[in-house]
Amino acid sequence: MSVIESAVLGASVKMCIVYHSAYGHTEKVAQHIAEGAKLAGAEVIAMPVSAVQWEALDVSDIIIMGCPTYMGSLTAELKLFMEASSKRWLARTWQGKIAAGFTNGGGLSGDKLAVIQQINLFAMQHGMLWAGLPFMPTGRSPSDINRMSCFLGLMTQSDNASVEVTPPEGDLETAVQFGKYLVSLKQ
Repeated sequence: MSVIESAVLGASVKMCIVYHSAYGHTEKVAQHIAEGAKLAGAEVIAMPVSAVQWEALDVSDIIIMGCPTYMGSLTAELKLFMEASSKRWLARTWQGKIAAGFTNGGGLSGDKLAVIQQINLFAMQHGMLWAGLPFMPTGRSPSDINRMSCFLGLMTQSDNASVEVTPPEGDLETAVQFGKYLVSLKQ
């Protein structure tokens, strides 16, 4: 069955999550976004930038990108993925797809917004439709939803602690809800 035929027959929403994760924190966030998307009925492929599945990205409805915040910027690995997409940019392959971004950092701020903005600009270059994080902050404790008060994308904090204990539950629950929300935009 072709991609067009499966779309006509009402196939589920297809989401790809592309990420770079040096210590596992960003991968953990990606897994929680995927969990939320699957709960909402999406087919999800989460892939590190070292194992990008270009064809899956090309047929997906939603592409979410994320990486740690390093020195107030993207990681070199995510930037290499972006640069490798230039043929798709030229062909407008991803135009009209929903895009979103996420980042994790050790510090409470660490200039995470700069990373989300860089991912946003990349998506705009591709003609994608940006979806931000629509959740009102419920507080500032580690158990609260959107405690970073970011609306452009998902920010989480690892506090430079072990991946077994961070990011905290509120950040991970925000990731689950974000995955559900993004799928709802295509249903």
